[in-house]
Amino acid sequence: MERVRDVSELPKAHLHLHFTGSMRPTTLLELADHYGVRLPEALTDALTGGEPPRLRATDERGWFRFQRMYDAARSCLRRPEDIQRLVREAAQEDLKDGSGWLEIQVDPTSYAPRLGGLIPALEIILDAVETASRDTGLGMRVLVAANRMKHPLDARTLARLAVRYADRGVVGFGLSNDERRGMARDFDRAFHIAREGGLLSAPHGGELTGPSSVRDCLDDLHANRLGHGVRAAEDPRLLKRLADKGVTCEVCPASNVALGVYEKPEDVPLRTLYEAGVPMALGADDPLLFGSRLAAQYDIARRHHAFTDEELAELARQSVRASAAPEDVKAKLLSGVDDWLA
Repeated sequence: MERVRDVSELPKAHLHLHFTGSMRPTTLLELADHYGVRLPEALTDALTGGEPPRLRATDERGWFRFQRMYDAARSCLRRPEDIQRLVREAAQEDLKDGSGWLEIQVDPTSYAPRLGGLIPALEIILDAVETASRDTGLGMRVLVAANRMKHPLDARTLARLAVRYADRGVVGFGLSNDERRGMARDFDRAFHIAREGGLLSAPHGGELTGPSSVRDCLDDLHANRLGHGVRAAEDPRLLKRLADKGVTCEVCPASNVALGVYEKPEDVPLRTLYEAGVPMALGADDPLLFGSRLAAQYDIARRHHAFTDEELAELARQSVRASAAPEDVKAKLLSGVDDWLA
């Protein structure tokens, strides 16, 4: 009988992890108690019960409920010490799951009011990432993300700030929140600023809306990577375009099911994307709310899509290749993938 290799020991890169959503449930409960924050009852029940909350964001009411939970969690991050704790624990969790490189995604404007302003907030986050990386040995960088729900001029401000701190650990620029709001083309200038400054373009697209969202990210924002991108599976020509251009989709299987994009884990089109030659980087998205971290996404590919160990290893390689890691770090991780298979 063939040995089943442990996916938590498979070296990999983690390219789709949101800042607040990376928090441990126990940490959120402790911080909420410390600051006297009343969390939504459904969130508290889920966290204390050890099960993720029931979410469905395919309609506006469901998305509002998801966002309300996320905002409540974010309101518990009030001091530099809280930021440092979150980043350190996120690094520790990633290391347990075999990650050798993490690019954590954050909109610093969300934390600015409690951390002294936009620039201090980003500097506190970057300092925490640098410290956690040094202390844990995990390679870590930051992807600054604008919010589709805010004005495109805010995105330009963020893009300029992200470029300014490219030498302090910012490697990419993203666009998050409900993709049914805010056209990609409205943010083209912000992404132009980021690309001119040498940053990766990694907007969300093709999650809550269909293939047109993916095309918009390619045409208007010149995406190097796509947050999610799974709905491209509905358009064979678009799949070929992604494969030909080598645009990596940051696929988050557990998140897709939790938010109602797909009904069951086996409905997530991992096999369709993989066989079309579209590079993928599996990600946990918001483990605080979705209940599973990085290694669990590889386990979904194995259990629900019959990915062999050789195919799982190729997924890990694709995540490493799509990362902003230095070449020596990539080489070490790729060698580790080969060792995992040996």
